[in-house]
Amino acid sequence: TCAWSTPFWLKGAAQLLGRTLRSSREARHVVCEAGKMDIDLLNPCAKEECSKHKLKRMIQSPNSFFMDVKCPGCLQITTVYSHAQTVVLCGNCNAMLCQPTGGLARLTEGCSFRKKVE
Repeated sequence: TCAWSTPFWLKGAAQLLGRTLRSSREARHVVCEAGKMDIDLLNPCAKEECSKHKLKRMIQSPNSFFMDVKCPGCLQITTVYSHAQTVVLCGNCNAMLCQPTGGLARLTEGCSFRKKVE
């Protein structure tokens, strides 16, 4: 028998597998069995990462961005924030480029955009 008490994380692993630990060798075996996971935590799927909350991602990143919006009338390019909270008008022809919603701003029909690169 071992003089050391079983660590709490080994007890938890044994409970997950529905076993009681009899020896330290069995404890190591239980840890190896419990160590196998269905998902890879070090290499998450890009689709899953995008759907997670911005603070729960492996590398925290914002959902917002700046974009260049081209006016359909005069073809002037204006920089707009993706979550704009006010109506954005074209500088030349005063056409409405986007209108605010609760989250992402809605672009007017006919406007094209591209994300700005840092």
